[in-house]
Amino acid sequence: MRIASRVIGGVLAATLLSQLTACGSIFYPDRRGQIDGKIDPAIAVLDAVGLLFYVIPGLIAFGIDFATGAIYLEPGKTAQVAPEKLQEAIGADGKVDNAKLQTIIQTELGRHLPLTDPRLIQFKGSVEQLAILGLQPAA
Repeated sequence: MRIASRVIGGVLAATLLSQLTACGSIFYPDRRGQIDGKIDPAIAVLDAVGLLFYVIPGLIAFGIDFATGAIYLEPGKTAQVAPEKLQEAIGADGKVDNAKLQTIIQTELGRHLPLTDPRLIQFKGSVEQLAILGLQPAA
């Protein structure tokens, strides 16, 4: 019985420790103290993963991030790129140049996306999808 309780305690400790690493207040301690703003999608996804595997620690991670304000992006920063800047990545034939798009995302957001990876799966959109979003096709 003593070994079983140690195993359960060890598993519980590992579970809580792994979930605490998904907490935005650990990744971005400089964001603490914010009251509101735009939610950082990366931190929200990490907290949501905690909900999938461990419900209680996931709720705790969300609670801590919202209470401390670490889930919000820094003021003046966004996780989006203006459509005007993305136009530079579209060639004359209407195809997207992945190298240019990668450069734009890296300079605007400071994140590296492996858009030149040969395993990348690309889906083509349609005019109907743009119409649903209220966008006009322009290339």
